[in-house]
Amino acid sequence: MKAAILTIGDELLIGQVVDTNSSWMAQQLNLVGIKVEEKIGVGDDASVIKEALSRLLNKVDFVLITGGLGPTKDDITKSTLTEFFQDKLVLHEGSLENVKRIFATIGREPNAVNIQQAMQPSKALVFVNQNGTASGMCFDVDGKMVVSMPGVPFEMKAMLLNQVLPMALKRFRKIDIIHKTICAQGIGETYVAEKIADIEASLPDYIKLAYLPSVGLLRLRLSGYGAASRQEVDDYSNQIVERISAHVFGFGDDILQDVLGQLLIQQGKSISTAESCTGGYIGHLLTSVPGSSQYYLGGTIAYSNEVKVKQLGVNKQDLEKFGAVSKEVVEQMAIGVLKNTGSDYAIATSGIAGPTGGSVEKPLGLVWIALAGKSGIFSKDFKFGDNRERNIQRAALTALNLLRKELLKK
Repeated sequence: MKAAILTIGDELLIGQVVDTNSSWMAQQLNLVGIKVEEKIGVGDDASVIKEALSRLLNKVDFVLITGGLGPTKDDITKSTLTEFFQDKLVLHEGSLENVKRIFATIGREPNAVNIQQAMQPSKALVFVNQNGTASGMCFDVDGKMVVSMPGVPFEMKAMLLNQVLPMALKRFRKIDIIHKTICAQGIGETYVAEKIADIEASLPDYIKLAYLPSVGLLRLRLSGYGAASRQEVDDYSNQIVERISAHVFGFGDDILQDVLGQLLIQQGKSISTAESCTGGYIGHLLTSVPGSSQYYLGGTIAYSNEVKVKQLGVNKQDLEKFGAVSKEVVEQMAIGVLKNTGSDYAIATSGIAGPTGGSVEKPLGLVWIALAGKSGIFSKDFKFGDNRERNIQRAALTALNLLRKELLKK
């Protein structure tokens, strides 16, 4: 069974609202064995909506639509679909009762515009919205289904899970889909592609490999369709992991700071931070994990040299001689916060985030990271590029992964 997702709304096209609906819907469809062939976003224009829908129906069996079902004049999805399927609007008693029920909960009577939401296409199967006034609708024509749902995320999610998917799974034959995702840090997709070229070339037609890069991270997703077995997908995954094992930190939906937190808890260890160029971002990542108070003691954002000296004990002469972005200074920062907090480990960063401040000796994106523990200290320089935001993110993730690898040695 092939599906497509069509999101409707001018607010999506101008960037006023970020489309999170289509990615969530695609995930849910994949989980039940429905393959998404295409995702499209269009504005509130009847002719464009009809054109997009016509094209999708020539390719797929099942089209999911969100957006444009509200009560105002810019919400044209219902009227457009009614025209597309040569239908007419009639009063739907279930939708009317739902509108009245929702307004009764806030002590108000629905007005004429709200009542209009109870008008539904006569040929459509109507999904009464338990969380809002905009009902969903399903058109079943020539063996193909088109389902329109509200764009409000929590309304759409409940409708898809509780009403739409159960109906679709009874109607369509699903295919078996097996996913295995490898999570890596500190290696780019081109380097991985080179390392595993022979493995990728050996994949059968029914197993696909996708590279999913993000700032500082890389996910490799193996997807098996139809004839693929879980064991076969796992075998290919194990081959890839063996080639890039130094960079692999987890699988599936694993998040680096979560994985690190679990290691710290398992080993009964604590961590503190001394951040310059990352400006507290490492601390933010650590504290985004529930229960991080068990292992994160705190940190110092030492952006100025004066703070480095006064709060972390960095030697002033070393700052003048080597500069803030140096092995000597970043190691002293790590040792300083280690002493101040009494933690088992400390991470320190100092770098040139950009877009200005670089030199031939110290280019933009140069970051020194130090990892100190009670048994010693390790530091290394990295060159991340010329984008400030990405440099901060990459430096923070690299620092966390250095600690993760250190804990694994224990």
